[in-house]
Amino acid sequence: MNKKIIPIFVPHRGCPNDCVFCNQKKITGKTNNNIDKKYVVNVIEDYLKTRDKYSDLAYFGGSFTAIDLDLQLELLEIAYHYKKMGVFDNIRISTRPDAINDEILKIQKKYGVTIIELGIQSLDNDVLKKSNRGHSVEDSIKASKLIKEYGFTLGHQVMPGLPGSSMQNDIDTCKKSIELKPDIVRIYPTLIIKETELENMYKENKFSPLTLENAVNLSAYIYSLYTVNNINVIRIGLQNTDTINEENDVVSGPFHPAFRQLVEERLYLNSIIYNLSGKKLNESIAINANKSLMSYIVGHEKKNFNCIKDRFNLKRIYLHEIEDINNIDIYDDLNLVTKINKKDIFKEFIKIEEKK
Repeated sequence: MNKKIIPIFVPHRGCPNDCVFCNQKKITGKTNNNIDKKYVVNVIEDYLKTRDKYSDLAYFGGSFTAIDLDLQLELLEIAYHYKKMGVFDNIRISTRPDAINDEILKIQKKYGVTIIELGIQSLDNDVLKKSNRGHSVEDSIKASKLIKEYGFTLGHQVMPGLPGSSMQNDIDTCKKSIELKPDIVRIYPTLIIKETELENMYKENKFSPLTLENAVNLSAYIYSLYTVNNINVIRIGLQNTDTINEENDVVSGPFHPAFRQLVEERLYLNSIIYNLSGKKLNESIAINANKSLMSYIVGHEKKNFNCIKDRFNLKRIYLHEIEDINNIDIYDDLNLVTKINKKDIFKEFIKIEEKK
């Protein structure tokens, strides 16, 4: 979560087809498609003006291992040069499952690549076909296993809410992904971006995106499943940029500038309700928690607070800051009602969802 990354965007380079949801120039906020050694050097040198050490250099955007080999080697060579200088520890690339094989991985290994993120999006062949992904579930499985065999850090990118999918499909994708043992995961609920086939499908009433409420709840469940299996979810929701926002290029879909915050808030709300259910409470309670957890407990515009009050007929909820970063203590008068360990909120969320 605290990594310092030098991002190099390679918009749509190497992609063999246009996925229905994709407009890389809009998503990355980059229109420059003339990526070469000079461009990468300029980006790195600009970043070195503010600090001399980073965690990663990351080639984001297009399908890196599918771009022209000469250009690929040029970009890898300059990245490897700076890595050997100690400017960053990792070289990270993102690519398609069908652009991975032994020869490709040998090249990545030779030039110091350490992290490979696969845009698997879904592990349902019908969903992949309707999204015009151009690869199969089998490609994702094969590529994931091969990446792990070569000793790379494996990343999965999944997209709940694609055409032809359902909430159960997306949960199944998560569970199948877990079986492939990725080290890191990004969860990107599907948004309808301008100038995409998905926008046309939406306007023709052929596609309905997830609501924000459903996307938050589904993402919280998927996030919980990955977390209890010791898989690090490094991002939830597309990053808010100058163009990726409701006023510009997002036509519809579950966009929120602080989407992950909403997901975290949902986890804490459900945990508090879960642990207070069945307890006899007076008119007020006190919640003791570390300062770092307060915003999750209170919720956006005090939504969590109001929900807890209504659920348990409370008049007041008092907040007290404590040093303990792992536990939340809830008191009724001076009596401890329940103690919540923040590691348990994921298990509790799964229990709640499985009871529905």
